[in-house]
Amino acid sequence: MRPLDFDQLLAFVTTAETGNLSRAAQRLRLSQPTVSMQLKKLEDALGCPLAERSPRSFRLTGEGETLLAYGRRILALSEEAVVKLTEAQVAGQVRLGTPEDFATTHLSAVLAAFTRTHPHVGLEVTTDLTLNLIDRFHSGEFDLVLIKREPMGPSEGVRVWREPLVWTCAPDDVRHFTDTSRELPLVVSPHPCVYRKRAMKALDDAGRQWRVVYTSTSLAGAQAAVRAGLGVTVLPSGMVPPGFAVLDRKAGLPALADTEIALMSAAGLAEPARKLAQHMVSSLER
Repeated sequence: MRPLDFDQLLAFVTTAETGNLSRAAQRLRLSQPTVSMQLKKLEDALGCPLAERSPRSFRLTGEGETLLAYGRRILALSEEAVVKLTEAQVAGQVRLGTPEDFATTHLSAVLAAFTRTHPHVGLEVTTDLTLNLIDRFHSGEFDLVLIKREPMGPSEGVRVWREPLVWTCAPDDVRHFTDTSRELPLVVSPHPCVYRKRAMKALDDAGRQWRVVYTSTSLAGAQAAVRAGLGVTVLPSGMVPPGFAVLDRKAGLPALADTEIALMSAAGLAEPARKLAQHMVSSLER
């Protein structure tokens, strides 16, 4: 049996993780037709379809889900071998600050991959609201910090992630919350919070009345309130929990600008923190 082609496997895993061919091509620095051709060759070699593809989506088949699990392990082992054989042993502690919602969805797998290749680096990860993270970063509490910011906002930091923000609520409450004659009940994080500020400004600009009905410092608490039907909240599209409904502009709610995550690095980073920064930029770049 022929072994898997490494370039084809990398194209497949990257496309599955980014969600479509365009973003995968950008991350791999290849043309979209080249990525598509690599995926087709991989399917031909295995004799089974791996995904249902369209210009905007990439939905895995059962065989694709199986290969994705193996592919991630193969690529992780490859990266680990390269690091072991080509780099000096890196050891030390890195202090990382991050928003809670991003840490619980997109960041955990990235950090797990880093610790596999750098087992002697300890990670001290702290979650907080963005404006608090920035203040604590400038006071010297963190080596690296991930922050939410307005697209094309302050030049400080390197953009590593961007995706649309959406209004979301419990599915049984869609009709109730889209009645524009009623105040919109909001479930939000306490001030300061980028999403809170973004939601209120969008509603004010649209002339929609609103009131805060529930404030929670934790993502789990906010989601529990939404699930119970207390109100609507704002989340990145890729962080909407299963079972929640997404409210579009047809529901009478204003559009929201994309969210952007940037990585800020302290001056004079030690080698472990510099390695982690490089890893996060290359892994998250979107």
